[in-house]
Amino acid sequence: MEQIQIIDAKHHVGETVKIGAWVANKRSSGKIAFLQLRDGTAYFQGIVVKNEVGDDMFQLAKNLHQETSIWLTGEIREDSRSKFGYEIGIASIEVVGESQDYPITPKEHGTDFLMDHRHLWLRSSRQHAIMQIRNEIIRATYEFFNNNGFTKVDPPILTGSAPEGTTDLFETNYFDQKAYLSQSGQLYMEAAAMAFGKVFSFGPTFRAEKSKTRRHLIEFWMIEPEMAFMHQEQSLEVQEQYVAFLVQNVLDNCDYALDVLERDKELLKKYTQLPFPRITYDDAVELLKKNGFDDIEWGDDFGSPHETFIANSFEKPVFILNYPKAIKPFYMKPHPTREDVVICADMIAPEGYGEIIGGSERATDYEFLLEQIRAQGLDENEYSWYLDLRKYGSVPHSGFGLGLERTVTWLSGIEHVREAIPFPRLLNRIYP
Repeated sequence: MEQIQIIDAKHHVGETVKIGAWVANKRSSGKIAFLQLRDGTAYFQGIVVKNEVGDDMFQLAKNLHQETSIWLTGEIREDSRSKFGYEIGIASIEVVGESQDYPITPKEHGTDFLMDHRHLWLRSSRQHAIMQIRNEIIRATYEFFNNNGFTKVDPPILTGSAPEGTTDLFETNYFDQKAYLSQSGQLYMEAAAMAFGKVFSFGPTFRAEKSKTRRHLIEFWMIEPEMAFMHQEQSLEVQEQYVAFLVQNVLDNCDYALDVLERDKELLKKYTQLPFPRITYDDAVELLKKNGFDDIEWGDDFGSPHETFIANSFEKPVFILNYPKAIKPFYMKPHPTREDVVICADMIAPEGYGEIIGGSERATDYEFLLEQIRAQGLDENEYSWYLDLRKYGSVPHSGFGLGLERTVTWLSGIEHVREAIPFPRLLNRIYP
């Protein structure tokens, strides 16, 4: 008898198989017990018929508690009534691990309770679906960059300097000097791009920003590509192709998860249609002012309501180009005809999900960068290695960073970024 996982049930219709599973829920109707089973790959139903298994086995099935782990054997059948499409007619059950008084029941629970029990909440069908979408985005990310000639490079997590200033960084002692948890691998990726041409990193980043919004995490994962011999317009094309590729792969490979989350797939399909619209920062400010946003002035950064309105005006991800120099980091290339803006773009997701990508063309002039570093009060000795990149064969280069959790939140159609990572780190939460 073959041991299988639930996800592979479709390949074993009519066969008797063995499965290790947990009991997610159960109900009984007279002489039939219905078990909702999960094994980490999918959920489906097991049917126990008293006349087929005998009194003892039927009583065992009826008395199983939520989250008890079991071995079961039975025949896989098609089940057109369920979204999954298959079920198992159970012949025998063996209890592996009892579960008593499981704290997360089918009733409603508050967010704090669920977050305190995150280690168990991950077992629920909704959280399972979100994590499957996250996993698919990660898998598709590697496929996209590997297929397009990128080399993966891992930047350090402990750094001696900060690409965007040290205000929102976690400081730590590094033997006899200060170090910081990385807020971005970008500067190191620029060095890597000078060695390998096209590179990407995929790793954890940390922001000590005291923010409680539904878009912010303290620890999150970033995908940061960097491309030598590439101007901003070419980078924007890579960005939209990458995002459309992620959306298409989630549609292709996460159909069941999207159903569980009741995500509108037709809406997602629109996000695969290229190109994505582009609007300058100047025009975005004008658009907002014309539509009653009197709180916005040229030079301000956009808040959540502003980004939502701009994105909803296009119904697709939209690039906002060329932000004011004063609100962007020192390393961005100045605009060729204007001193007040830099060559950069943020990609704003539709449906109120905000910025998912930030990117720019990087400054290549040694003297300009040195001047910017000094102007921002940064220690130029800490950045001497970065300035070296402008001394030894500097080339036009561009890059961007995509926030994994914000992208998971958007494609899953969920409300809060805290559900997009297995164990979220929030302003007041480091447990479990």
